[in-house]
Amino acid sequence: MSKEPDINPTHMKTCFFPVKATTAFVILALLAASCKKGNNDNNNDPSGPGGGDPTDCTAQKADAENIAIFPSDNAWNKDISKAAVDPFNTQIIGALGNYSIKADFGSGLWEGAPIGIPYVVVCGSQTKYPITFRGNDTDDNYGDESDAGPYAIPLNAPIEGNGAGDSHVIAVDKENKLLYELYNAGLKNNHWEASSGAIFDLKTNTLRKEGNTSADAAGLPIFPGLVRYDEIVKGEIDHPIRFTLEKPNVKPAYISPARHKVNSTGGQYSLPFGARIRLKSSFDISSYSATNQIILKAMKNYGLILADIGSNLYITGAPDDRWNNDDLQKLGKIKGSDFEVVKFN
Repeated sequence: MSKEPDINPTHMKTCFFPVKATTAFVILALLAASCKKGNNDNNNDPSGPGGGDPTDCTAQKADAENIAIFPSDNAWNKDISKAAVDPFNTQIIGALGNYSIKADFGSGLWEGAPIGIPYVVVCGSQTKYPITFRGNDTDDNYGDESDAGPYAIPLNAPIEGNGAGDSHVIAVDKENKLLYELYNAGLKNNHWEASSGAIFDLKTNTLRKEGNTSADAAGLPIFPGLVRYDEIVKGEIDHPIRFTLEKPNVKPAYISPARHKVNSTGGQYSLPFGARIRLKSSFDISSYSATNQIILKAMKNYGLILADIGSNLYITGAPDDRWNNDDLQKLGKIKGSDFEVVKFN
């Protein structure tokens, strides 16, 4: 759950010049016009550059759908609809069969915060801020596994859950094609503080260092796995969807593209981080809404990718006032038994 601030209108700044009465009116007009600048700082706009930075950038959340999220041969772009089924599929799905899919995103508020993991899109001119990573004295701090930064995340970027829970903060630089993500983040003295963070170059297939976490427990990027409403507008979700399981259903291991494991308690017949499950091709989606059919087609073609510890079969998306929560709840008719496990790498 997260917060997206209200949008403020673009501010216009006007300069005035003292001129002699004999000065031609046209010169005055030209000078005045030359000093008008669309500041567009959008301090409370989660889709703008924000942070109070003077810039001509006009970034919108929908812009993220117009850039390539990793190269075409990246695992995040791989259609696994025809991939082999894992030999332990029956045992693994047997443990998940009675759980229902839950869309952990939507419109409006839940417990005072927007529902889902928010993100902002920024331009290459976005100011980069230093990150203070908390010490490694607890199991929840991973500064030594984090990218040092600085991070091009506006100071007014929305924080998941308004700072409660995982408190993820995400920014996509649409011009430099860089992704900045923080976990357990908050503002302190005009800079970001967090428990971990990662920077991903969306132009390459570079993975995190072996064994390193990210803003996600699996060492994966979060943004590429979010269900985003602008994808619904586009008519297609062309990537796996991030999902979570409780510790007893997660093996203390990981497979590519994941890079990190946790002290989970799953046994032989459980999923490691990075594993994918897909909705069976035989599952009939015709009775679902057009919006849900787009989500379900992605589950068939790209599957769900295990990224973190959480509630069983919760899929992750970004908050948006255009979601119909009642419609999203209908995804709950789908059970773990409607899926199959893609063979591990």
